[in-house]
Amino acid sequence: MNHRHPEIDPQLLSETDEQRQLRAILRGFYAETSGPEDVRRHLATPRGHDEALWTRLAGEIGVHGLAIPEEYGGAGFGFAELAVALEESGRALYCAPLLSTVVLAAHALLEGGDRDACERYLPRIADGTLTATVAGFDADAPAVEARRDGSGWTLRGRADFVLDGAGADLILVRSRTPDGPRLFACEPASGTCRRTPRRVLDETRRQALVEFRGAPATALGAEDHAEETVTATLDVGRAALAAEQIGGSGHALDATVEFVAQRHQFGRPIGSFQALKHRMADWLVAIEAARSASAYATACVAAASPQLPVAASAAAAVCSETFRLATAEYVQLHGGIGFTWEHPAHLYVRRARSDEVLFGTADQNRTRLAELVGLAPQPAA
Repeated sequence: MNHRHPEIDPQLLSETDEQRQLRAILRGFYAETSGPEDVRRHLATPRGHDEALWTRLAGEIGVHGLAIPEEYGGAGFGFAELAVALEESGRALYCAPLLSTVVLAAHALLEGGDRDACERYLPRIADGTLTATVAGFDADAPAVEARRDGSGWTLRGRADFVLDGAGADLILVRSRTPDGPRLFACEPASGTCRRTPRRVLDETRRQALVEFRGAPATALGAEDHAEETVTATLDVGRAALAAEQIGGSGHALDATVEFVAQRHQFGRPIGSFQALKHRMADWLVAIEAARSASAYATACVAAASPQLPVAASAAAAVCSETFRLATAEYVQLHGGIGFTWEHPAHLYVRRARSDEVLFGTADQNRTRLAELVGLAPQPAA
């Protein structure tokens, strides 16, 4: 297959009736339960999100199990349905560990191919009773060391800026061993695992420093499969984050269009001025381009396409920059009120800025993309 002309079934790029129904249900659910004031209230809770709402999302709608196979307690749909849920959660700025638990941890377990671990953890992720995350996946070399302790393993070292690291019930850790990197499952306990919340720009997506001090752990999957699992999981994470960013960008545009239609100057809506029309038209074009990149990455995950690394890096670069543009315009076109603490725009700005460095910056993903399609400059002989 030519990397510059990727192939995917066009039907996977179109939304099905079931996906449209899921979108409508979730949009209504979030409108009722996750408005700007709800988000602010949830941020004041110990876990940073409403745990009752988390349980409802898993039980009433089944979001957590959408992409988990039925044999592990999931709904047996696919990543395309999960992407719809992620887009709507990004649109509402839903502050719960969906990305860390339902995307990263669940897909790492599935990619790792350890059936015992899948049977132990995935049903609890699907029903909302277990939150999970990953640690050490984005490092060049693992900072955590795994040592044999009798018949088991213990972990020592630290991983910083772990998504939901302070509250997760399960942490999947990429660690170094004498035989090379390997994945481990750790259920952190206070005596062997210290977790310190980090002060971060985006409080809706909490992060923490996790220090392992002889924490018991269980090895996952084959010894020589860890790096492939990490790479695949990060690409799924990039596709998932892109879907979230499309949702946030869409909210920013819709809220701004509504505002400029209502705000009057010189006896007419400010949205009727040509300068604003041009800006919002450019904004819409940018979002539609990003939506295409996100849809293609989603389709590649759903189809287990070998083009996923290319699609994921492209979506990461395009959607990250579009979300940044969208939130900047969200603030600017709301005028003075857009700069106030009381307006929700700043929450989306913070999310956009934080997202820019998850799974690599736009420049890093462009560099990776160039290497994948053979456009990177070759070293001199």
